[in-house]
Amino acid sequence: MLGLHSPLPITDEDFMRAALQLAEAAAHAGEVPVGAVVVKDGEIIGRGSNAPITGHDPSAHAEIRAMRDAAAKLGNYRLVGCTLYVTLEPCAMCAGAIQHARIARLVFGAYDYKTGACGSVIDLMAEEKLNHHTTVESGLLAAECGATLSNFFAERRRLQKTAKAG
Repeated sequence: MLGLHSPLPITDEDFMRAALQLAEAAAHAGEVPVGAVVVKDGEIIGRGSNAPITGHDPSAHAEIRAMRDAAAKLGNYRLVGCTLYVTLEPCAMCAGAIQHARIARLVFGAYDYKTGACGSVIDLMAEEKLNHHTTVESGLLAAECGATLSNFFAERRRLQKTAKAG
């Protein structure tokens, strides 16, 4: 039994749930619901949710925003020893940024069969010619992460249909 001052264990699932909360916040803001957290030594040091629409910034993906937040906290653009948890498989832009930041480990939820760059469409993380290789673990809470996206797009289609009918 853990003592009163013993920290509770934090699991990959706990960190992915934190990313899912950020994805929900993005959905409420009208953004595609993707959330990400950067973890170092068992602590979240960076958080991000999608914001390209509201920020008028094509690079404002959840992963990029979480890495920017973590880099600012660490005072270093290299995120050595960090794990990035993201609800959706990163695109090519984000996969490249993950490698440049030297993220040690990537854990993602849902696969992206249209633009995924970590195994679904292409696999930049496995490219031997690149000088950094991030370890990738996929499918964590995939059903929940996928449902968040599916529900968002279903609601968007419903609203568009209602607008056309009205």
